[in-house]
Amino acid sequence: MTAEAAEAYHSEQIETFKAAGADIVTALTLSATDEAIGIARASATVGLPSVISFTLEKDRKLRSGETLKQAIETVDDATNNAPAYYMINCSHPVDFGPALEPQPWVNRIRGLRANASTLDHGTLCQLGHLEEGNPNELAEQYRHLKTTYPKMNVFGGCCGTVYAHVEKIGKALLAVA
Repeated sequence: MTAEAAEAYHSEQIETFKAAGADIVTALTLSATDEAIGIARASATVGLPSVISFTLEKDRKLRSGETLKQAIETVDDATNNAPAYYMINCSHPVDFGPALEPQPWVNRIRGLRANASTLDHGTLCQLGHLEEGNPNELAEQYRHLKTTYPKMNVFGGCCGTVYAHVEKIGKALLAVA
């Protein structure tokens, strides 16, 4: 999907959200910058802030091949920094954590919704059940990320996370505050 096609495709839905009184649009699990650009442009056109959330593969890149840094910089350049902020979802910290660097572009990332499991996307899809991983380990990884990148302030879970994960993540993050 091109950025133009994505903008046209998502515009009606985003306009509907705006008319219904939504405060912000969040696009999750994006694996290519063109769709992110289209969503950010459509949101900016109707005056609704957007959040763009990318997912990374085991090679620490989007499925389309860009690094997280490249993806954020590409979207920001193409949209005049339209997204309110970025998130990472549907990836585990062992996959996306090493892609983060103490550089200004990382400050654009404000949220995380990590998978519970370190398994790759293909394996997770073939399991036939949710893989819960290790809630204590995931909470500790969130604590470390929040300590290292204090601008991050939106936290949740994605595939395989359950109440136990969220509870442990919340407690670990309270220890940072």
